Amino acid sequence: MFVKPSANLTPLGRLAIVLGIAALVILPLVFLKGAEFGGADGQAETAITQIDKTYKPWASPLIEPASGEIESLLFALQAALGAGVIFYYLGYQQGRRRGRGSEAPEVRNAEL
Repeated sequence: MFVKPSANLTPLGRLAIVLGIAALVILPLVFLKGAEFGGADGQAETAITQIDKTYKPWASPLIEPASGEIESLLFALQAALGAGVIFYYLGYQQGRRRGRGSEAPEVRNAEL
């Protein structure tokens, strides 16, 4: 299920990976300088109200954060907890799989 990292990765291959990651981080910042970092919820509501002017949202947040920074903090915390659960599960499954191999009964040369 998991791909083992290759120890034979050439320096050129490593450089290509680093440059690719750097491009993914830097290019949006360069080409989208004036872009607004808005959420999909607000964009969806705007699109719906353009179609139907009488639209009223039928759901509202349970807790309204005091500021945008707190909202960002809660979002990051939610992402970190989700990643923790996912990677804990993956590590647990890998450990179980490795454990099964070591618990196999030893076969010794038995004299008949």
